[in-house]
Amino acid sequence: MQSSSNQRPYTIFGTRDRRTAFGATDFLRSNERLAALLPAAMRIGNLQKDVRVILPPMYGGCDVLSFQDSVLVLAVPSSAVAAKLKQQLPKLQAGLQKKGWQVESVRIKIQVGRAVAAAQPQAVKRVLELPPTAVQAFEELGEALPATAQNAPLIAALRRLAEKRKA
Repeated sequence: MQSSSNQRPYTIFGTRDRRTAFGATDFLRSNERLAALLPAAMRIGNLQKDVRVILPPMYGGCDVLSFQDSVLVLAVPSSAVAAKLKQQLPKLQAGLQKKGWQVESVRIKIQVGRAVAAAQPQAVKRVLELPPTAVQAFEELGEALPATAQNAPLIAALRRLAEKRKA
């Protein structure tokens, strides 16, 4: 059996990263006042998990914001997704009711900031890779241009490009 420090009986299923889920539950359990939030967080996480199972994968960016008084509030990244999601609401509501959730209505909130924030970590800086023949061609072009005041910035840029790509 594992020691009590390594046991993690609670996870928040709606979080996208397992470490985040454990970190959040550990944080909530660490404080007496915040521990009261753990059941609500677990409930929302379980609801988020059920929503993801019922909806098609194209709605993966939809998140549960709240569930109070039988009203489910979903956050969507754009108005286009919201329009398509409205067509899926009867299926979603029926599916959640089958799973035991007392959902009488579903509201949709468009939150563009969530989509922008989610897209930023995935952005990867791409570096242009040139074959050696292309680098050689830029060097030759820089040497072949007449050394005039008008061509000076272009020649300097070609030399910098060739030097940078050689390294």
